[in-house]
Amino acid sequence: MKAIHFVRLTIFFFYIISCAGKNNRHTSGDSNDIDTTLANAVSVADTFETGKVINHVICKDDPSQSYALYIPKKGNSEALPVAYFFDPHGDGSLPLDKYKALADKYDFILIGSNNSKNGNDWATAESIWSTLFNDTQKRLKINANRIYLCGFSGGAKVVTYIGLHDSEIKGVIANGAGLPDIVNAGNFSFSFTAIAGEGDLNMTDLVAIANRLEQTQTRHRIIFFDGIHEWAPESTMNIAFAGWQFDAMEKKIIPFNNEFIGNYITESKKRIDEYLKATDYLKADKECKLSMNMLDGLSSDANWFKEKDVALKSNPAYQKQWQAKQNLLTKEQNLKNEYEKQFQDGDMTYWTRTINDIASRAKATTAEGDMYKRLKAYLSLAFYSISNQFIKSNQDADAQNFVSLYKFIDPANSEAWYFSAILNARSKNAKATEDDLLKAVADGFNDKTRLMQQPEFQLLGTQINLEEIGSKMK
Repeated sequence: MKAIHFVRLTIFFFYIISCAGKNNRHTSGDSNDIDTTLANAVSVADTFETGKVINHVICKDDPSQSYALYIPKKGNSEALPVAYFFDPHGDGSLPLDKYKALADKYDFILIGSNNSKNGNDWATAESIWSTLFNDTQKRLKINANRIYLCGFSGGAKVVTYIGLHDSEIKGVIANGAGLPDIVNAGNFSFSFTAIAGEGDLNMTDLVAIANRLEQTQTRHRIIFFDGIHEWAPESTMNIAFAGWQFDAMEKKIIPFNNEFIGNYITESKKRIDEYLKATDYLKADKECKLSMNMLDGLSSDANWFKEKDVALKSNPAYQKQWQAKQNLLTKEQNLKNEYEKQFQDGDMTYWTRTINDIASRAKATTAEGDMYKRLKAYLSLAFYSISNQFIKSNQDADAQNFVSLYKFIDPANSEAWYFSAILNARSKNAKATEDDLLKAVADGFNDKTRLMQQPEFQLLGTQINLEEIGSKMK
């Protein structure tokens, strides 16, 4: 392969800004110190169905923007807390479908942007947020003291950026990505919850951020789940929502609920016992740290978890597992360094052997298996970034090599097949172009505007039916 001197810069830039992911589709108490202030008076009498995800609510001041909406079954006759969701592909209904049970459990309104997605600059992200916020504040009854943000991948960076620029935000959940590159971990005005799959390529970054936040006054926690770079399971997001409840109790926005706090403590201790029985001391340590941060300022049981954590760290078995983990992290970084060199001179034989080896090792349900899952995701992102760079610079031969690698390592990623369709269209191969586009759509590609405006597809004229392909999008 041709030497690629810009690879490191390209991967780093995309990794920080976008973090592309696949398009897969209370309590009561005695305190009177409760504030249910509306963010804005509801100026228009809108009636929305409750207990159902509404996929497209058009913004009144800007019809080009829309959002998905879920109002809990209890209705919106009183001011309710709200969680705004940001998916990296602008699929507002995806997280709402996934977490609507939590909306009913915690009496939250859920709102998902259909316009915020990877590739937008910060000015565009701010504009989208401003329009979304203003529209929903006017049309829904929202508690001004309980406005939260949640994002996945590139969307996680967007919600952190918004939180840093909007003092009304009380909490941010960053799922699968960390902070924008322009931001350092510091004393935030909102609580910060990181969520990471053990096989997520950004897991190590999120751990580093959580560690830095330990040196600040920011209320924070990190939650892990068995998975890859994806929206967290409902059970994991439930813990994050419970954290928002604890935050509101600690700030006396809602009353203390001893039963709710006690139930959480019981479940956390149960998880620790299960990890210890399985001799997984690292997971027991993570659970202790999570509960220490969740219960800070709320319960004396936070000290129980702290003492348990100290005892764990003095256990030789824990120390052995911790050292093994550090060795794996070192190995992971060394392999990434090797791959970066091979981006410049590795041939198809090397990459075929390497990708097959990674795919095989990633199947293991072990810490090493999780490491190889992260490496697989890292290479998928790298091949995306390099392919995109070559396509934009019209270096089609080089692009073809990396698109082939992209499809090989991540065959269910719609973007890989979309790239392949572009290259086939440039070669005037209408049949291959159509086949690739249909595969992209089957794998979740749903950006009809991009499809219809792609110059390469326009040049094929009537040889492919873009309208028919678009009609198959979900």
